[in-house]
Amino acid sequence: MALSEKLYALRKKSGLSQEQLAEHLGVSRQAISKWETGQSIPENEKILAISNYFNVSLDYLMKDIDSQDNIPQITQNVHPKRIVNCTKWFLGAIFCVIGVVCLIIWGLLSIFSPTVSDQISESSMISINGNGIFLFVCIVTIIVGALLLLKNMKQK
Repeated sequence: MALSEKLYALRKKSGLSQEQLAEHLGVSRQAISKWETGQSIPENEKILAISNYFNVSLDYLMKDIDSQDNIPQITQNVHPKRIVNCTKWFLGAIFCVIGVVCLIIWGLLSIFSPTVSDQISESSMISINGNGIFLFVCIVTIIVGALLLLKNMKQK
């Protein structure tokens, strides 16, 4: 089995598209396509990166093995950057949801129970209306969540 076939098998087994693998290796999708079709061979540093990414030996990648039995088991390779991106997305979504829920609760309290709204206003140690502070905190929470989501989307 040639390097091109091994690369294709490893990529498929891990469930990656050519574009996703290209992004992880810092090359174009066309480069991955040429490597998989045997039109070109990756540079040494890219072969090392492929070996590290799929957690296979250089011997496996470089030696011509005819047997399908020698294909290593691919474990889902979760990179720290992917974990950080998921965490940022999750935190952003949580902040947005909390902010929206707080705004809905504030609005319902203001409409259906103005006395509770007045109690919030009177309990404030700051001379600004307590409702205004609560509204400000809700809006800031939504903005922080939206910024985390947008930042995560730009990094992908």
